[in-house]
Amino acid sequence: MRTLLLNPPSFEGFDGGAGSRYQARREIRSFWYPTWLAYPAGLIPESRLIDAPPGELGVDEVVRCAKGFDLIVLSTSTPTVANDVRVAELLKEHYPHVKIGFVGPHAMVLPMETMKMSEAIDFVTTGEFDYTVPEIASGAPLEKVRGIVCRSKGELVRTADRPLVEDLDSLPFVTEVYARDLDYKKYYIGYLKHPYVSIYTGRGCRARCTYCLWPQTISGHVYRVRTPENVYEEMKLAKKLFPETKEFFFDDDTFTENPARAEEIARRIKSLGITWSCNARANVPKETLKVLKDCGLRLLVVGFESGNQKILNNIKKGIKLEQARNFVKAAKDTGVLVHGAFILGLPGESAETIAETMRYALDLDPYSIQVSLAAPYPGTELYAQGIKEGWIVREGSSLVKNGIQNAAISYSGLSGEDIFESVERFYRRFYLRPRPILRIMKEMLQDKNEFVRRMREGREFFSFMAKRKEAVGS
Repeated sequence: MRTLLLNPPSFEGFDGGAGSRYQARREIRSFWYPTWLAYPAGLIPESRLIDAPPGELGVDEVVRCAKGFDLIVLSTSTPTVANDVRVAELLKEHYPHVKIGFVGPHAMVLPMETMKMSEAIDFVTTGEFDYTVPEIASGAPLEKVRGIVCRSKGELVRTADRPLVEDLDSLPFVTEVYARDLDYKKYYIGYLKHPYVSIYTGRGCRARCTYCLWPQTISGHVYRVRTPENVYEEMKLAKKLFPETKEFFFDDDTFTENPARAEEIARRIKSLGITWSCNARANVPKETLKVLKDCGLRLLVVGFESGNQKILNNIKKGIKLEQARNFVKAAKDTGVLVHGAFILGLPGESAETIAETMRYALDLDPYSIQVSLAAPYPGTELYAQGIKEGWIVREGSSLVKNGIQNAAISYSGLSGEDIFESVERFYRRFYLRPRPILRIMKEMLQDKNEFVRRMREGREFFSFMAKRKEAVGS
């Protein structure tokens, strides 16, 4: 079956590829690669991967591009599932013969509910779908394919679960699919150099953070990894495929989970002379930081989440505030930049703890920050806890409004509106200080391209903040 892997159009600027925490439009232009779709795309002959949001493709253009395909697989999310259903129905209306499937954590957690949303959906996957989709594309009867819910004789049938992929080296190199089907210059992340390319060197995360979506749904809590040799070979290929790339990113939930393995990969790719960054926890030993820095590491993306220890304990973060302070100091000592991620509205939040987190961020003074709202996605412990305690005031698609993240949690003494408004206050307190302003100005003066980019991002940021207020107020 000729197969189309589709990240469908939804809200303007919507970043559906940002999987671990939430999917939403960011403050500045931001798009992650559709890596999960690229794996089956690399396994199915003559397939095609279309990533509509960064390509700025509308529904009509996507429908035209879908002509001639027999199987269309849509990547879905909780905020966009209603829109994804409408896209599926339109595709079915134009091409009645086509088979349509939904993949992603929402369909996995709520397979029956997703199937009931429309007759246009022929199946949803209930876990990792790297080999599930190729099996369906080969013509196998749906009832015999493991890891899906499908229609059979007028009934919804759930087939046997498909085990997690253990041999990650057996999967194709996603960078080959990127080069074949995507324009890598259309992908941006504010804290990464442009253009950038990202890959996974492993899947899953051993941490038990209650809010994090993918480890609690698709990827699991066991960190399964590719061999360092396999990673090196893909990086060597990627350097040839994307010669203008300024930075590569290892998008594992926690690339530094095993410091010895991270060091081995770093030593192997050192000969390639590339700049790279990765996700990490605030517990990387200084000795490891030195090795990674010497081998091309530029920046670590670290989830600090809160400056209140009780909140960190509530969400099972497994990190102490002082431990994180020492880690940031070690990173600065070794010349490694840190992008700090913070979340407002987690269990235990109050006006006082929000102020405490802001002070903590100023004290840490990482290179850059992002501030998110607690997002209770179905399938996470935070969602179950929120339902039980009555915290969730907006569910499902209302996690975002017009593509912008919405405050979905409210507490006694702290409304969702208060939490929502604190995000902009946080950003202003952090960035409108001499130190970060001087950091940004120095980079702009040193690099003409950086100057143009930061000017664009500044306009986008202030425009976004105005639209953010309008979106929630409307």
